Amino acid sequence: MKDFLISPNPDDTKLTEQVRGVDHDGNTVDTSVTVERPLTLFLNDQEIVTMMTIGDYPDCLAIGFLLNQNMLQQDDNVTSIDYDPEIDTVVVRTERETDYEQKMKKKTRTSGCAIGTVFGDVMEKFEDIVLDPDAELRTSWLYELTKKINVTPSLYLHAGAIHGCVLCAEDTPLIYMEDVGRHNAVDKIAGYMFLNGIGPEHKLFYTTGRLTSEMVIKTVQMEIPILISRSGFTAWGVALARQANLTLVGRARGKRFLALSGENRIVFDADPTKVVEEPPHLQRKAAS
Repeated sequence: MKDFLISPNPDDTKLTEQVRGVDHDGNTVDTSVTVERPLTLFLNDQEIVTMMTIGDYPDCLAIGFLLNQNMLQQDDNVTSIDYDPEIDTVVVRTERETDYEQKMKKKTRTSGCAIGTVFGDVMEKFEDIVLDPDAELRTSWLYELTKKINVTPSLYLHAGAIHGCVLCAEDTPLIYMEDVGRHNAVDKIAGYMFLNGIGPEHKLFYTTGRLTSEMVIKTVQMEIPILISRSGFTAWGVALARQANLTLVGRARGKRFLALSGENRIVFDADPTKVVEEPPHLQRKAAS
């Protein structure tokens, strides 16, 4: 299987800006910084939310956000997606009539970067989802994935201040999305999957960000049974993963990782003593 249907493009000049500053030695330096811009989302005739985003894949971000907020269903017929870059607006139109005025009043902000929201009735769907009990995570896949993802050119390596999420199949990274908020990155992948008919079967999910309640909820919403991160956990994230029987693997760097939920899916088929440790610059980014 070929790596990456979609991967970051750190050379896209619309995603970064050059800014001049002064370093610790007092020298003038030019550095790349990640941009963020507003994107206002409409579902049919109703304004839903304004998100801060780097601005790529607005169609995927819009669809994924609506899916993960239960405003769009997998069997919905999306009749059009119209993006206007001049006014930073994307409009999703569906065959089914929608009215989420009351739902919007119930939204609560989460600990996610930028504008992360979870609606009260999201948990109702969460509690009904049954993740594939027969899915597996081979440690050989885990080591190969982290190696491939870590050396892939990305805004994360180029400019920082950004999160990345990757949809994977076994040891193959398929869809790599980045954004200023990890919830945006996962929503882009959910939207791409919907628009391209990609199912959750035999998939793994990887993120550079923390394993928070929001990341667990979104992964379960997407019916993906395995979530991996190079970062750490929150207590509620672990509790929700255990409730959903989600395999939750964090601190995955080099040969090291820690699983706090769904350990029964892990197949230890690789010798960790033969795994090369991460280079120092990646270790510093992981700690930052």
